[in-house]
Amino acid sequence: MILCDKTLRELIQKGDLGIDPLGENAIQPASIDLRLGNHFLILDDHHMDIIRMDGESSYREIVADSVTIPPHSFVLATTIEYVRVPAYLTMAVEGRSSVGRLGLFIQNAGWIDPGFEGNITLELYNANSLPIVLQAGRRICQAVTQKLDFPSERPYAGKYKGQKNTIGSRIFRDKEITHDEKSTT
Repeated sequence: MILCDKTLRELIQKGDLGIDPLGENAIQPASIDLRLGNHFLILDDHHMDIIRMDGESSYREIVADSVTIPPHSFVLATTIEYVRVPAYLTMAVEGRSSVGRLGLFIQNAGWIDPGFEGNITLELYNANSLPIVLQAGRRICQAVTQKLDFPSERPYAGKYKGQKNTIGSRIFRDKEITHDEKSTT
């Protein structure tokens, strides 16, 4: 079940759901608007010749009140808000419609697990043939909150919990591929 504005306000006031700082007029009819922070990462193609999933990627860090995304380019960004999700809720993060109509695709891999807390890292892609200027502080995405049928037995405790600022991919820390599997692929 997707939670409405009244329930979202109650959960935030009770302290069950953490959104800090909560922007003025952030609570929408069935979502919470989140704002763009001032910390950005761009994959550093001057220090890498290929992107690998089994090794750490190199990023260029930008701290600024605005950043320009060139056409058909990708940047990581963060929200101003530090989010804390209890074990009985989950959130889906979507770009705002007004932003998407400019050709800016926004996601955070789409999902925030029960038990997650931290600033939300956003993946931004400019699908246009023109550059897009992003301004810190602007409402950029919306978090749709849903209640689970039961609280999660294993709330999120992964590699991004407690993140502050923008965090690059940590896929190289994943444990699903063993040494034996690597040698046979």
